[in-house]
Amino acid sequence: MNREDQASPPGVGLADPEDSQLLAKMGYKQELKRQYSTVQVFAIAFSIMGLVPSIASTLAFSLPAGPVGMGWFAASIFIFIVGLAMSDLASAMPTAGGLYWWTHYFADERYKKPLSFLIGYSNTLGLIGGICSVDYTLSLMILSCVSISRDSDWSASRGVIYAVYVGVILLHGLSGALTGRLMPKIQTACIYINIAMVIATVVALPVGKATRGESLNSGSYVFSHLDNETEWPSGWVFMLAWLSPIWSIGSFDSCVHMSEEAMHAAKAVPLGIMFSAGSACVLGFLVLAVIAATMNPNVSATIGSTFGQPMAQIYYDALGKNGALGFMTVLCIIQFLIGLSLIVAASRQSWAFSRDGALPFSTFFRHVSNRIQFQPVRMICGLVVISIVLGLLCLINSAAATALFSLFVASNYLSWGMPIFCRLVWGQERFIPGEFYTGRFSKAIGCVAVVYLAFGVVLSMFPTTGPNPSASDINYTIVINGFVWVGCMSYYFLFARRWYTGPRMTVDEARVADSDTIAYKTESSAGITTASGKEE
Repeated sequence: MNREDQASPPGVGLADPEDSQLLAKMGYKQELKRQYSTVQVFAIAFSIMGLVPSIASTLAFSLPAGPVGMGWFAASIFIFIVGLAMSDLASAMPTAGGLYWWTHYFADERYKKPLSFLIGYSNTLGLIGGICSVDYTLSLMILSCVSISRDSDWSASRGVIYAVYVGVILLHGLSGALTGRLMPKIQTACIYINIAMVIATVVALPVGKATRGESLNSGSYVFSHLDNETEWPSGWVFMLAWLSPIWSIGSFDSCVHMSEEAMHAAKAVPLGIMFSAGSACVLGFLVLAVIAATMNPNVSATIGSTFGQPMAQIYYDALGKNGALGFMTVLCIIQFLIGLSLIVAASRQSWAFSRDGALPFSTFFRHVSNRIQFQPVRMICGLVVISIVLGLLCLINSAAATALFSLFVASNYLSWGMPIFCRLVWGQERFIPGEFYTGRFSKAIGCVAVVYLAFGVVLSMFPTTGPNPSASDINYTIVINGFVWVGCMSYYFLFARRWYTGPRMTVDEARVADSDTIAYKTESSAGITTASGKEE
């Protein structure tokens, strides 16, 4: 044991006894410091969503269908239903590795180990894909500002894009590791910054158009006009436009990963999920309606913007060069905060998976630095290295880089759906509701959520340009996610099944024995045991 560990024994002064006891019932001792309020748990998901920059990042998915494709509302309703189903589980069993833990807890005895192993890796790599896609988009945003300042006479090479990307990743890693004490306050500030950006965009775009003597697009254009800039049938183009809200509202599971740092987690985590998904549904619809009302009716001109970002073109058309530069600069700041929040949430999931011995070098990466505010610093550094390596995809072509978006969507959707599915099929009788519960509607909500998530995974596999894509337009999602899922299962059956036992009990057994009756069970190498250590 090093001096750092001796200086502050794990669990001392880190949490309220009620939170520590609930975590102990799931077999874990308190190692991270609980310092996030309900508002701050909501803030980390809301920050990662970063509505305006996320919408800007994904306009390329919705614009090919025109204003109708930017409707947002239908997909966001289904996403909200998924949030309801996840909230039921998060309130009952709040832990940083919730998705794979719940899968292991609810799945049939024959499948719990391989399924939890699959979901743990899928969720971890999906979050890493999210880090890569956010920071790649931030790199494009930064460089689009340079392009605007030079009146679109300059465009960045792929080498320059990658160099900026690496710099952003390194800055995120350093900030995530060293700002543990400030992070809750940073997340609170993110709420105000994001809401201010929504208001500024909603007000400035129509005012800018009016100032330039241009009229807004009609209501019929905004809410009923359908374009088709692809080779797909128009109906399917509308469905592919769902990829924009799917990606943008794809981070409320971050509340789950912050469970072991949340105060009164059984209440804070589900409320964080609901508030973030609900606010994104309403505010995202408002922003996109205003964008549709103010953008150039010639959709292809916006898609093919010389600035490299459709949103940059929309700001430029409404506000001119200086206005566009101002808004894009603020978007870059918010996008940076998105990446910072995401690397924090991803490090908690990865750390939890290492705590259960599932990742390579788990003993090294599961370490929590007491000296640096109880942060999983080694895990953050590991994520930085992996993200830099995966970012090399952007050197191939834009389609390969775009696959990072789909890795985030497909892998996370599988991870969200599996524990809900396992609960419905095998574990309904084992489910004990927490402080948040949807009651008699819980099972129906879970069924709708599973069907929608399965559809979302399939949707993310389609090329967005048409059924016969060129080499530069092909969708690599099936290749990348197929490699992740097949590789994970191959690794499990060839090697990991010999030593992976699922969630491992780390809590002091004497301490748990003094707590209330334990309902949850964890599996150890000796057999199925209750959290008090008594074998059944």
